[in-house]
Amino acid sequence: MLNTGATRALIKLELVRALRNRKFLFFSVLYPSIIYLIFSSSAGSAGKVDGSELTVATYLMVSMASFGALTAVLMGNSERIAKERESGWVRQLRLTPLPGRGYVLAKTASAAVVSLPAIVVVFAVAAVLKHVRLDAWQWLALTGVVWAGSLVFAALGVALGYLASGDAVRPITMIVYFGLSLLGGLWMPSTSFPQWLQDIAKWLPTHAYAALGRAIEQNQAPHAQDIAVLAVSFVLFAGGAAWLYRKDTLKA
Repeated sequence: MLNTGATRALIKLELVRALRNRKFLFFSVLYPSIIYLIFSSSAGSAGKVDGSELTVATYLMVSMASFGALTAVLMGNSERIAKERESGWVRQLRLTPLPGRGYVLAKTASAAVVSLPAIVVVFAVAAVLKHVRLDAWQWLALTGVVWAGSLVFAALGVALGYLASGDAVRPITMIVYFGLSLLGGLWMPSTSFPQWLQDIAKWLPTHAYAALGRAIEQNQAPHAQDIAVLAVSFVLFAGGAAWLYRKDTLKA
């Protein structure tokens, strides 16, 4: 009971901290929508994307919603965790009844709360300003899939937070963040890549993440490979986060 109460208290604290961080909220919630408007307008919203039956506006909507969720769960978690380790905050929490999984759960929950508005805002901008039209079930399914899929990258954010120090975590996270975004086809359709790069992109979690959303948009069943890539990525990232957490605990 004490552990449950401590976990709930930390989750509440993390949620309040996340919602008070206006700079981060702007970056994670509004920034993807702005990028969406710029990219969809410059490429011509009504044109079709090569290798897809989707218009540019519809295709990029899932890309930028996924990018916004990635921003919220990856950029927010990694740097905050690394700084809390250096400040001694994590060490103090270990003296409380809070279990280790409670700390990870609190970080994931706070990231998920911020990622949901980022997804919804991109969808709203696409529907209102770019006239993207989908059935009601598709909107609901898209929101659920993109939101749930962000947990894969939340686990990666926790792992990076325990992998690097406060000074080193930002450049490492930025490299991972932009690398996954660009190579995974979130900033531009992967069909525009050279064939050898397309072959690599298909095995990246960001590519699989956006592909699930695009399958819903086209009223198709998701590809088994995309589900497998995300599942394996989550196991690797979560396992790495757990191992690094235990390693950090032994150091303390």
